[in-house]
Amino acid sequence: MSPKNCQSVEMYFSSEKMAKAIGKLAEKTPEVGETVSGLLVKKGFTYQIMAPQDLHVFSQLCTANINQRITIPYSGAFGVLKHRLKQIYESVDSGVDEDSDVTTLRVHDRVTIKQESDKHVSLHWTADPIGDMVSDSIVALILNMTREMPQVVVKSEAVKTEEENQKKMEKVAHALLVSLFGDVKLGEDGKLVITVDSNVAYLDKQSGDVESENEGLKERVRIAFRRIQSAVRSCTYSTNKRTDAEHERKAKKRKRTTHQV
Repeated sequence: MSPKNCQSVEMYFSSEKMAKAIGKLAEKTPEVGETVSGLLVKKGFTYQIMAPQDLHVFSQLCTANINQRITIPYSGAFGVLKHRLKQIYESVDSGVDEDSDVTTLRVHDRVTIKQESDKHVSLHWTADPIGDMVSDSIVALILNMTREMPQVVVKSEAVKTEEENQKKMEKVAHALLVSLFGDVKLGEDGKLVITVDSNVAYLDKQSGDVESENEGLKERVRIAFRRIQSAVRSCTYSTNKRTDAEHERKAKKRKRTTHQV
């Protein structure tokens, strides 16, 4: 009998599915409650469970490993990279690649890091969830180290610039003292010897102390040097601010370039 219009029809299907264990999995009968692990293969309306190594025997399928490789720019020391890796991972082993004869690092027996050249390193690993996770963390670490490197260069440049500014400040101060007092020479003890009308004053460039028997000349030199220092330092401070701004712009530009890469 066919159902009437608008009459609900209920159909029941068995949700149980049977799978037959074959190959090495069938050699041992599992205990009650024991978990059986293998590959589930469907053929038509039948299911079979087999060990991964039996896949090519009982089917036309086969398993394969995917070896992945990525090259990352890195110009730092390989020893520094090893030190940073040891701070994160428990197992970091050094070695040498037999084929290319380059230095390698093996992280947790899953990811191999090769020092291909002075400009970059390469990562090699077999694709699997754990290997992919370890490789991703190593890539992030190396990229962070690469971004930190320009800061070291900027600091060294800043030290060099400070020394140059100090020398320039001394030259400018000496020139201004000459324009004010005329006869200004450098003494053997590093002090400036200022002679005005047979009166001599000794100026310490570091502390600003002045020694002279003539109190008037002593006070004039002390006040003049203090004003010169104040003026020169103000100019140097402005120059340093411009230099720091230039370094900051360069650092931001390098960061943008790194992100684009």
